[in-house]
Amino acid sequence: MPTTTADKRATFRKMHEAGCFALPNPWDIGSAKALQQIGFKALASTSAGFAWSIGKSDNRVTLDDVCDHLTALCGAVDLPVNADFEGGFAHKPEKVAANVARAVGTGVAGLSIEDSTGDAANPLYERDFAIERIKAARAAIDADHSGVLLTGRCEGFLVGRPDLDMVIDRLRAYSEAGADCLYAPGIKTKEQISAVVKAVHPKPVNLLIGASGLSVAQAADLGVRRISVGGSLARTAWAGFMRAAREIAEQGTFTELASGYPGGDLNKMFG
Repeated sequence: MPTTTADKRATFRKMHEAGCFALPNPWDIGSAKALQQIGFKALASTSAGFAWSIGKSDNRVTLDDVCDHLTALCGAVDLPVNADFEGGFAHKPEKVAANVARAVGTGVAGLSIEDSTGDAANPLYERDFAIERIKAARAAIDADHSGVLLTGRCEGFLVGRPDLDMVIDRLRAYSEAGADCLYAPGIKTKEQISAVVKAVHPKPVNLLIGASGLSVAQAADLGVRRISVGGSLARTAWAGFMRAAREIAEQGTFTELASGYPGGDLNKMFG
């Protein structure tokens, strides 16, 4: 019997109640199916990985692009999918709400909203305005009782504002505004991670691994509930592709191709 969207959403919420789990980020249907085959219990999209897969830079995809992509991912696997929904593809809270409602319609089990503006001079939305954006996302999710899990993100460490007190203050505010999970990508040290976990307790915290060098067990010891890897899996795949392609172009040799994953195994996995 196929897993329903409601089942996926209920499962995803349950996963946030205790323990620590890895939430890897596929960039297309093939990588999503592979991660399911490997045994992961939930997935998250990656804005960067998806953008690169269609020949665009990160934060340059459209709302239509992303919603089509999320619909495809959710339809391809029996696992809950959390959407990297960037900043909601809008500035004003009411437009964020409309776009979040559209994302909910793709079948996602969760989605995140960032507080970065894309403006280097003023990289974060003003605090009260950022809170209103989270409230708008919460209202859109609750409008049809979808059960989608909302993650509030503070991007301070990624946009040149590595002020832990400011980040914690915003995460607490986003929690009060209705975020179910909190996320501060870019925090690295055990002290920073522990401070964030304690500040928003009992709400769960998402940790970006790649920015920190911790294992799942070490992150769990700090109280982290879930771990995502952003565009790191996509970058790893691109690294192998670029090494092989450049060898052919620059040296006229093909030795890197020998390190490719066996085609027979891929056929079995996708068969």
